[in-house]
Amino acid sequence: MNDNLTGVGVLDHHKLRVVAKEVAAEGVVSLVLADPDGGDLPAWSPGAHLDLVLGQNLIRQYSLCGAVTDRRHLRVAVLREPEGRGGSQSVHDDVAVGDLIAVKGPRNNFPLVDAPAYLFVAGGIGITPLKPMIAEVDGCGAEWTLLYGGRTAAGMAFADVLAQEYSDRVQVRPQDEHGLLDLDAALDAVSPGTAVYCCGPEPLLAALEEKCRSRGVELHLERFSPKSVPSESDSPGDAFEVVLHRSGRTVTVGADETVLDALLRDGVEVDFSCREGGLRNMRTDRPRRRSGPPGFGARRRRAGRERLHDGLRLAQLLGAAGSGSLTRKDRPSAPIVSPLRPRPRPGGRDPG
Repeated sequence: MNDNLTGVGVLDHHKLRVVAKEVAAEGVVSLVLADPDGGDLPAWSPGAHLDLVLGQNLIRQYSLCGAVTDRRHLRVAVLREPEGRGGSQSVHDDVAVGDLIAVKGPRNNFPLVDAPAYLFVAGGIGITPLKPMIAEVDGCGAEWTLLYGGRTAAGMAFADVLAQEYSDRVQVRPQDEHGLLDLDAALDAVSPGTAVYCCGPEPLLAALEEKCRSRGVELHLERFSPKSVPSESDSPGDAFEVVLHRSGRTVTVGADETVLDALLRDGVEVDFSCREGGLRNMRTDRPRRRSGPPGFGARRRRAGRERLHDGLRLAQLLGAAGSGSLTRKDRPSAPIVSPLRPRPRPGGRDPG
């Protein structure tokens, strides 16, 4: 047994072995990670992500897309991004079966809430955090549907598996065959109290945000990159100063760099991850029926608002320079245990 894993809720730079690397779709590979000594890995809940430490200052977050019941493996799927900063290309070109990769997590900033029904909307690789959510709500007997779009069918990871396993609950709509996703039709069909979950490219998220807002529908989404946050005090391209609260030190951030870049340049030790600066969980609320115990929904909403407020303040600060992401060591992570209670059912699901 790896002593580093015993009794630990999350991993912190512990090394896991790559036990499988497979092509999940055109331009997408999946990695399956395991403890080198065969021990159990930390529990996680749908929507959680794992940080892969791929090199010095090269840490990338990827959504877990395996089975939450599989305590021996963690699975991620990675889209190759030629215009990215090297993380996805490293996974595709350099990582091999048998390699050891340092990881951090799992952590969940995109939790699944209790609801009587769900609409899942995925765009491309955005299917990864939604796949475990679908398994969870289906196992609980909740009503749900999936609207899944992508540029081509060949590039849509897990599309065939989802369509085969869940049949008429899944609508696979590649853009080259069907055009853009019909969000209006999908939202018009939802019942009161339905929670909408979405992950995908910014045009899809922006369109869904507007449509859900106008309908008063609750929306939970996860972004690949930061949504621009306007600044009232700084015009675009201006240099500015950041004061470090604990030390009182002042760091100047240049017009062409991020806060994180400036801190690293000045030798400040910062715990950071993806450097994207995106606020991972955004929501638009309306009052609705909750199925949890008395007070459960109110506690979740209050905690969610507090996390959203903290995250928005940080995103505004970092967004003034364009991008960047910092994580606070002194603030505990959001709970990673799902409130949903699976019902016993015959048979099991593919852990992938």
